[in-house]
Amino acid sequence: MADQTSAAKAFLEIEGGERLPCLFNPAQLHVSRVNRWEGAALPGKGVPRLRYAGAEPGTMGVDLFFDTTHDGTAVTKYTGKLHNLMEIDTSLPGSDERTGNVRPPTVTFHWGDLHSFKAVVASMTTAFTYFSSTGTPLRAAVGLVLRQYEESHAFGPQNPTSGTPEPHRVHRVQSGETLDRIAARYYGDATKWRALATANQIPDPLRLRPGSLISIPRVDP
Repeated sequence: MADQTSAAKAFLEIEGGERLPCLFNPAQLHVSRVNRWEGAALPGKGVPRLRYAGAEPGTMGVDLFFDTTHDGTAVTKYTGKLHNLMEIDTSLPGSDERTGNVRPPTVTFHWGDLHSFKAVVASMTTAFTYFSSTGTPLRAAVGLVLRQYEESHAFGPQNPTSGTPEPHRVHRVQSGETLDRIAARYYGDATKWRALATANQIPDPLRLRPGSLISIPRVDP
């Protein structure tokens, strides 16, 4: 395997803020969009004129690889966390078991400057490909299909306020600070750390150099 220690590592951000790191970055991503077009076919008539009937949520396919042969532990400690993303989480905001208003969490795929749409895990396929002499699975290939959860500009034209906005403040990084803490300070919302990462081209939001200066861009509320 190629050494990826110096590269930006991909991870899944789970609703609520938890992050699931990918042991190896994927080789490729598959993104699909579908628009519905309808036309009424009539006997004795030719090709009908189509009318736009709306957009379908986008999907993103990603293949992940997990290997624990270095320590002999079961690879299921990683794949199991992915399986849990398809289970109902009653702790999510708005959940009500009495009315059946419950669902699995949303997830967002991040890899350096690439950020997917907020999605749900539509399907997951796991292939265990290598085992110890006692039958412990040590390698696994996981195919995830993420289905878009809400409207997003990911993988498409950016809106007018995206990109690298004109900064209006500068912050000097203190020891132990992370982007989400800085976002919480200036925006009152820790989830806006991606605006800081994009504006300052920061590959790892958890590793900031103390004493460095970062621009604080304006963001929409």
